[in-house]
Amino acid sequence: MNHAIELGYVRIEVSDPTALTPFFTDTIGLAPGDPTPEGDLTWSDDEAVQRVIVGQGPGNDLTALGFEALDAAAFDATLASISAAGYDPTHGDAAQCRARRVDRLATVDAPWGSALELALGLERRSAPVSTPLMSGGFVTVGQGFGHAVIATTAFDESVRFATEGLGMVQSDWMQTSIAEGIELEVRFFHCNARHHTLALARAPFELPQKLHHVMFETNDRDDVGRAFDRAFAAGLPLPNGLGVHDNDRMFSFYVASPAGFQVEVGHGARRISEPWTEDRRYDAASIWGHQPVPGR
Repeated sequence: MNHAIELGYVRIEVSDPTALTPFFTDTIGLAPGDPTPEGDLTWSDDEAVQRVIVGQGPGNDLTALGFEALDAAAFDATLASISAAGYDPTHGDAAQCRARRVDRLATVDAPWGSALELALGLERRSAPVSTPLMSGGFVTVGQGFGHAVIATTAFDESVRFATEGLGMVQSDWMQTSIAEGIELEVRFFHCNARHHTLALARAPFELPQKLHHVMFETNDRDDVGRAFDRAFAAGLPLPNGLGVHDNDRMFSFYVASPAGFQVEVGHGARRISEPWTEDRRYDAASIWGHQPVPGR
């Protein structure tokens, strides 16, 4: 596979960023980092100095999805691919690079309604950051920090942007009925060994938030259970309890953040191998579980 990019970071805008501090730190178990020069709050799950960036604003949603290029050649090639697909990226200036803590940055408006940022040289520490609540650490090497799932009414154009612009490859897709007259279609895309780094859901109408969830994968299965216990004890909504997905086989649960978007904490997803021959339709999200936890 052409492993040129991986998910580097997400930036989210909310009215009160500090309201997410207990969520990301005490429930999900990420390590808080230094604020950006603009005052955005940051968290990480590995050596990178920032994987989650939360700024103040009225949007209450994803503002930027950041992909990191593996090297300068990959950065230039991906930028050329985005341009060839008909999009017009702009290069970040020194202040923007400092805010993202990267060496080079380019930004383009993605069809799903947020910025897509292509970065090179995301600043890293010499060793993974300490995450005592997730003692086993997270799966990030060669795969990026996790995955993101976005719902959009601009579904077909977003799929084209992901494949023709970013060079991602479809892993598989899910198509099923979720209510009378409402079909759910989700397409899953990979750019490295992670089963999906990006998934796009066809929204039947404009939703309050385009970001459905971000996912963090643990090295230790028990860390998923302990995170579930923390979310339960905190009284947070649990839209999907513990379960196993059918397509990527991840053991996980979903917790709703105070800002409304969800976080999936999981373990044990299968990896993409070449040649990939399992790009097929699934008609259910899970083999078992992932049911709403009552009264949450």
